[in-house]
Amino acid sequence: MRAPTNNPYINIMNKSKPTRAEAEAAVRTLINWAGDDASREGLLDTPARVVDSYAEFFAGYHADPKEALSKTFAEIDGYAEMVLLSNIRFESYCEHHMVPIIGKAHVAYVPDKLVVGISKLARVVDIFSKRLQIQEKLTVQIAETINEVLSPKGVAVLIEAGHQCISTRGIHKSGTIMQTSHMTGCFKNNALQRQAFFSSIHSALPTEPY
Repeated sequence: MRAPTNNPYINIMNKSKPTRAEAEAAVRTLINWAGDDASREGLLDTPARVVDSYAEFFAGYHADPKEALSKTFAEIDGYAEMVLLSNIRFESYCEHHMVPIIGKAHVAYVPDKLVVGISKLARVVDIFSKRLQIQEKLTVQIAETINEVLSPKGVAVLIEAGHQCISTRGIHKSGTIMQTSHMTGCFKNNALQRQAFFSSIHSALPTEPY
């Protein structure tokens, strides 16, 4: 077993993990608790399908976002303006109710000496979103990881998402969108840079619903 690290997700994975058979048994228990019969024909293979789905939904626990940013490029010919990747669609799951959070992330940074492939920014969003989450924490995790690895002049992250924990249960308010942002460096300290970020992403926002 690997030694404990400061990464709470890696430490979780170091703990004893339930077997697949135990996970499938848990799904059967929930089906029966809901009032159906897990042994009927239409539900016989459902526990296996649910476990397969969970492996996909929560694949972020098995990936390191810092590693995704590890390949950087220093030949940027003095480029020092904002790099923006907008409308990064993501799917996550509320850690309170385990129902979907679906939305778009907008990620920007102003490089100092290093840039990274733009697909890697989307990859960081995917890794953190494919874990049980709250949107506030997800926003900070994305921004601070990029800030730590690339050491840019600043990072800005804005997330806009719909939460099924309030649209399909509880108060049943469909169509609501939650917005969160986190800024570092020049985006936090320079109002003009921050406004340039918000202006750029809102001019590119899609019209389709989340």
